[in-house]
Amino acid sequence: MDTPDLPFSPSAPWLAPMAGFSDLPFRMLCRENGCAAAVTEMLSAKGLFFGSPGTSRLMATCPGDAPLVIQLFGSEPDILARAVAWLAARGFRHFDLNAGCPVPKVAKSGAGAALLDDPGLLVEIVRAMSDAARKALPDASPMVGVKLRLGVRPPKPVCLEIGPRLVEAGASWLTLHPRFATQGYCGRSDWTAISRLVRLVPVPIMASGDLWTAADGAACLAETGAAGVMFARGALADPRIFSDLRALLEGEEVRVPSGPDMAALIRRHAEIIRALDPSPRGLLKMRTAVPRYLKGLEGSRALRARMCGCRSWDDVEAAAEEASRLSPAART
Repeated sequence: MDTPDLPFSPSAPWLAPMAGFSDLPFRMLCRENGCAAAVTEMLSAKGLFFGSPGTSRLMATCPGDAPLVIQLFGSEPDILARAVAWLAARGFRHFDLNAGCPVPKVAKSGAGAALLDDPGLLVEIVRAMSDAARKALPDASPMVGVKLRLGVRPPKPVCLEIGPRLVEAGASWLTLHPRFATQGYCGRSDWTAISRLVRLVPVPIMASGDLWTAADGAACLAETGAAGVMFARGALADPRIFSDLRALLEGEEVRVPSGPDMAALIRRHAEIIRALDPSPRGLLKMRTAVPRYLKGLEGSRALRARMCGCRSWDDVEAAAEEASRLSPAART
């Protein structure tokens, strides 16, 4: 497996881990459009050892899917250390601990954002993962990162207290989505917290949250001093957001998505899915992907609604053909 170093640079945007979305075909589509590194959907550390259905699919990769970070979740240091060692033996080199997921199912198990309420345990887990990575890959300079929220609940951003401790425990980088877990995705991200964390720790900080467009990414970089940005929902709407950011940082104009542009994107996504995941699941993915790609096109509402019930790849091609005749929606 190709396992290059991770890039930390304003012009090297990452794809965020998104459950149900950051699968192999979507990662490859984003890489073709300027994504410099990607993080997998989060995997249950326990699931690696207890036969959790779907875990092997979440680990799927291929040549060209690099640099790649495997994101794990869990609440037991020994299990997470074992998971890192197990993955390292199978060619993975970079690992991320999810300490930010606000989903109740995850938090109730003591994992995800719930770890922010137990800083001692969180630090112990990061130390265990870092030690396991170095032991398993002594000559490969493995890296372990941590994905954080501000904290579980307002008003105190406990991430600012925990961040330095995580670095001391071996974290090579931190990613901050500056909302509290109880906010979910409501309200606005507090980018000032990112800039404060940047000043507190000597490792790269990746910024996340409310990065809907390339312009948002550029503004976040300028305001926070973050080492780079990690696109999530913005990439779901248009995977070209990565190359758009690079263009913007180089002083070029960002293109307005056109019908032919989005038709080409739909066709390429379908082509990658059919090559890498020819199961019925792949077609179901396109049911949700195509409406997102069409949202910025004038008169696409009916087509987006029809796509929710598409039954064949011919339906996907028909949607792409229709999309190619649409114009960009007027900007307000």
